[in-house]
Amino acid sequence: MPTVLNSPDLISGWRTKSVIVAVVAALLSLVFLLVPGGASHILRAYLMGFILSFGFAGGGLVLLMLQYVSGGKWGLLLRRPLEAMSRTFPLVFLMWIPLAIAVFTKHLYMWARYPTNEAAKQALDLGLIGKEQELTMIAKRAMFSPSAFMIQSLVVFAILLLFTYLLNKWSLERDADPAAGTEPSFDRWRTKFENLSGPGIFLYVVLMTDVILLWVMSLDVTWYSSMWGLKFLVGQGYGVFALSLITVISLSKVEPIKTLLRTTEQHDLGKLAFAFTMLNIYLTFAEFLIIWSGNVPDEIPWYLNRIHGGWWTICTLDFVCHWLIPFCLLLSRNLKRDKGRLKALAIFMILARFIDMFWIIEPNFKDAAGNLHLAGNFGILAYITVPVAVVAAWGAYYLHQLNSRPLVNVNDPHLEELLEAEHAH
Repeated sequence: MPTVLNSPDLISGWRTKSVIVAVVAALLSLVFLLVPGGASHILRAYLMGFILSFGFAGGGLVLLMLQYVSGGKWGLLLRRPLEAMSRTFPLVFLMWIPLAIAVFTKHLYMWARYPTNEAAKQALDLGLIGKEQELTMIAKRAMFSPSAFMIQSLVVFAILLLFTYLLNKWSLERDADPAAGTEPSFDRWRTKFENLSGPGIFLYVVLMTDVILLWVMSLDVTWYSSMWGLKFLVGQGYGVFALSLITVISLSKVEPIKTLLRTTEQHDLGKLAFAFTMLNIYLTFAEFLIIWSGNVPDEIPWYLNRIHGGWWTICTLDFVCHWLIPFCLLLSRNLKRDKGRLKALAIFMILARFIDMFWIIEPNFKDAAGNLHLAGNFGILAYITVPVAVVAAWGAYYLHQLNSRPLVNVNDPHLEELLEAEHAH
């Protein structure tokens, strides 16, 4: 066993740097309030930063439950980082409040701007919306309305916070178990975590799909996709594994991760990141293929708005950065065993998530659909500063949570496997 199990002091330094980045990016974002249309772009960009932060917190929670169900020493190595990600849900909830305010002030979402059937019909008469948009808003009113937004979001946060509380509370109690290290203790805690995590994974998929439809898909009320929730779920795993790799490789400079992160475990984590990359590619292409082959007028405008004008450049950049480059590089066995190169790729994958969210969110708005304005439209640069500020603030809180507990769960049978002599070659 390493002589030191507590988190190292260098995490405090990373947290300080993250706070500085968040403050500087937030101050730069305020400049866009002086630009025509800048306030609108700030709100849209804030939504992007919030969704990314929610993805890290929720993805950390569901992968934590997946590890409890599946077992394996890879999960023991990531358990503390995943627990720390899940414990950021209180901050993510606070980040959600500005979105709730935007809904009740009739910003961001079309269904919030016209919250009643009468308002939608009046907007149609004035030529502000199309007939399909009016009919769709009326048909989806039970799910897409200010009151439904509040109820669904609060219920989802309450349930996820409950799962977060129980899993993190039991984790500490297991390490403090007087019978720690014995077979009965291992079996009792394994059963307890599995009984909660099994249903929890299913429930998370349902709840996450609901709020992702509410927070993102409803930006375009006429858009339909049966892949939407699963695509975001896999995207969360993609981002969480990238962040986990950055965390454990950075911590491997000192104890206790220096002893625990061996070549074999690092290679395994790289393979899991590769698996999520492949699944991400498959689901996104399957969604496109189904809609392209169906050629239904109600569905294809979503893609047309993202390939016309300058959006084709962003679409190509998204494909190359989000899928092609990680897929090709993670094929390499040597790269997955090289700490520096694997960490650099993980950082690149996080940046690719920013590009992907920009491509998904911004074209939903009338002034950007099918025509990416860059020249003279400086407000769109808020998509750089605002998400960076939001995610950096989330990152600082994540590092605070990571620093609050020892980095190793000591009452786990997989710890012995991690401490065995390595047979990698």
